[in-house]
Amino acid sequence: QVQLVESGGGLVQPGGSLRLSCAAPGSIFGIYAMGWYRRAPGKQRELVTTITSGSTTNYADSVKGRFTISRDNAKNTVYLQMNSLKPEDTGVYYCLARATGNVEVWGQGTLVTVSL
Repeated sequence: QVQLVESGGGLVQPGGSLRLSCAAPGSIFGIYAMGWYRRAPGKQRELVTTITSGSTTNYADSVKGRFTISRDNAKNTVYLQMNSLKPEDTGVYYCLARATGNVEVWGQGTLVTVSL
């Protein structure tokens, strides 16, 4: 089964920064949007941010001004720069790619822990 490959999670203190990466294999054709979701402990998965192939972005209110999504279309890779991290940003972060033909491909998830 095709999956996205995520990296960059870890433990960071409040106020710190992390950068997540997500690479889509070349076998996925027609990707028009990629993004990040997260699941905090005991909560449902929620949207963090998305970016289209034309670089239109969308952010959850809780991360606006702190997180930045960017994309390298040539590499089918998306990045999430997370600054001023808060304990409530803790969770498993999942990458998603949407492609033509109603195709959705997820990553395995990467854990981000914000704690002293």
